[in-house]
Order: sequence, then structure tokens, then C-alpha cells
Amino acid sequence: MKTKWIMMIAALMMTACVSAQKTIQLPEPDKNVKMTLMEALQNRQSSRSFSDEEISDATLSQVLWAACGINRPAEKKITAPSAINAQDIKVYVCRKDGAWRYEPNGNMLVQVCADDLRKAVAGRQEFAAKAPLSLVLVSDHDKLGNRSNGGERMGLADAGYVSENICLVCTALGLKTVPRMTMDEETLRTALQLGDYDDLVLNHPIGK
Repeated sequence: MKTKWIMMIAALMMTACVSAQKTIQLPEPDKNVKMTLMEALQNRQSSRSFSDEEISDATLSQVLWAACGINRPAEKKITAPSAINAQDIKVYVCRKDGAWRYEPNGNMLVQVCADDLRKAVAGRQEFAAKAPLSLVLVSDHDKLGNRSNGGERMGLADAGYVSENICLVCTALGLKTVPRMTMDEETLRTALQLGDYDDLVLNHPIGK
């Protein structure tokens, strides 16, 4: 009976998410940030306390571009290093208006779920659910060729590069964040419509 209920809930969640294909065109990211790289490194620190003040799409655009946005349009290459240029890291934005997948090529958000998944991202660490948004980093091992002798490690390394970019841009913009591995992976895997080769690696609650 318990299994039946779990399957019904998962099916309802999937239906809600599939029907929620909205898009948001993000503003062009402002790259004129006063804090230098050395100052960002000096001031970087993890924070586990957030206000509920929302983050604007303009600021979110800056964060996402720094995370893994396109910095060489002619070559379609990104700000973060990537093994074999696989660009395997997908970034999902979870906030009260649903869950959104970041598309670097168009600098846009594509909604994959209408539910507020911040509690699922927080998992057993409730403080993370108080942040106005969380970024979830997923490595698509299929882009790495499913290499049994190193694909998973390559994906973990790529997630680490993106995570550090997030830490530094948040510092430069006066935002708070902390890299985390804790999350409700079962709920997120269903809600974000992840495939068999998608690996939930890290998440970042972000706020002021």
C-alpha cells in the first residue's frame, strides 16, 4: 500500500511538472562588478543564514553566467572548465515559483516543475530551505560518454568548478551561499525529470 501511494504521488508530481514548460528570458548579465578576484578570494566564506528577500532576475543572471554561462560565444564555450569540453553540468534554479533549468546558450530559464522544491533541496538541513533560491548542480554522465573508468570523477570535478564560480560571484555580489551535498535526491530526481545518467552532485542555497 505504501509503495502504491509513493507511485501515485510521483505520478502526480510528474504530471504537474510536465505541464509547466514556461520560459524566462534573463537580462544580459552585468559583468561590471567592483570587487576584484583577489578580494573575492579573500572574502569568500560559507554562510548558513539567509533572509527571505528575493533575488532579482538581473542578479540571478549574473550568478548563472558566472557559474557556467557562455563567455566565448563564437566557440560556445563556458566560464567553467569542463572535461573534454562535455559541458555536462546542468544548473537548476529552485524557488517558490517552481524549478527551472538554466540554458546558457539562450541565457534563459526553462521551467521543469511548478512546485517549490526548496525543502527537497534542503533535505534534513532546514536552514537551507529559508534561502529565496537554491541552485542544484547535476552532471549528465551521458555527455561524458558514460566512461566507467573515469566519467563519474570527471563529472564531480566539473561540478566543483561550477560550485567555486558560484561561491566567488556570490561573494562579489554581496550574496551568501554554501556548497552542500545533502538533499532529498529521490524527490528531486522525479521533480526535475532527470534521466538514468544524471547525477545529483551539489546544491547552493543563495540569499542575502
